[in-house]
Amino acid sequence: MGSKKYWIIIFLTLAVNVVMLQWTIESFYGEEYEHVWLYTAIGTTSSLICFLTYWQWRKQMYRK
Repeated sequence: MGSKKYWIIIFLTLAVNVVMLQWTIESFYGEEYEHVWLYTAIGTTSSLICFLTYWQWRKQMYRK
């Protein structure tokens, strides 16, 4: 996979993470607690995907 594809995935997952953080805060203050857990889970998954993608990109770049 090319370096550009890694960065696209990283930026998309970071964008999802920012949106999920905003929605989590809004749900918490709106006392919609069932949504808080959903948005937190999606944000955590997005962060994990971002970290793993960064790790793979770094491994690819420094292997050369």
